[in-house]
Amino acid sequence: MYGVYKLTLWVLTGFISVTTIFFNVYIFLMSLWNYRQKKKWSPSETIILALSVADVAHQLLCYFWMTMDEVDNDCHISEVHYAVMLLLIYSLKFTIMWDTSFLTFYYSTKLVNTPNHCYTQIQAIILKHVTLAVFLIPLCGLGTCMPMLVVFHSDNFTMANKDCGVLMPDTYSGKIYEAMYLLVSDVLPGVVMVKCCFSISIHLAIHLRHMKASTNGAHAPKLGSQMRVIQMALSLVAIFILFLVIDLYVNYEISVNHENIISLTFFFTSIYTTVAAMVLIYGKKTFWKALIHEFNVCLDEYPCLSCLKVPEQKAKPSTPAKVKT
Repeated sequence: MYGVYKLTLWVLTGFISVTTIFFNVYIFLMSLWNYRQKKKWSPSETIILALSVADVAHQLLCYFWMTMDEVDNDCHISEVHYAVMLLLIYSLKFTIMWDTSFLTFYYSTKLVNTPNHCYTQIQAIILKHVTLAVFLIPLCGLGTCMPMLVVFHSDNFTMANKDCGVLMPDTYSGKIYEAMYLLVSDVLPGVVMVKCCFSISIHLAIHLRHMKASTNGAHAPKLGSQMRVIQMALSLVAIFILFLVIDLYVNYEISVNHENIISLTFFFTSIYTTVAAMVLIYGKKTFWKALIHEFNVCLDEYPCLSCLKVPEQKAKPSTPAKVKT
């Protein structure tokens, strides 16, 4: 029964892996496209680029580990190899969580003006060194996960209900470290995202109230391109919180009840990275316009294919200030 459960998760994760890699590679290509057009990356594009790379690397390692675990039923391969793979997987998960949190923080700084001068200066310093931050985040993730090799042990029994090289805490210090890891890698970025969510929601409510008052009820208030960014940021927070609850529950079952369901964590993380990538693509409306334009330009060279042209939206005479996504 457990073998069927593992095989089912392996197959489902394989299908999701394809979509995760496709969407994140697509985001990567979008960033390169924007760089070719503007000759520079905006802070949000830098964060999204780092997030997409971490998503793809995490997905490939997860599926490779699941494949090896499925093929190597008797754990002939050294447990060190499995342990190192799991260490890298946990490190990449740390990177994904904090990159997502960092991206939401960036959007909140662009949408919300805070009266706190000290807080504004801190924001400016952080955003000024975005590139450095996206390099430090994976290094911090790797440094945070390295103690696992010391305080955890590899549970590689060849029983039917075991996986090869699974890192499990077997001491009091190991359990404390595991709780601290979940706090730093999951809970803290979640707190940052919830704070940003409240700030953006309050900004939206105030903005809509002012717009409604200014129109005197003659027209429905509109936020233009800001609404797309707000929807994207709030959607990222909602997806993150849902994943956080599931991930904490699964980790509770693994550490407290000693359930061997680590494959389930990889499966849910794959779903999260796929959905988050779709939300980010939704926020890149400007890229869709540029892509359609280039597609139509290419078809102009082949008159026989003119019927395949995609209608392009014409720019409106006046549009509100855009927020870079």
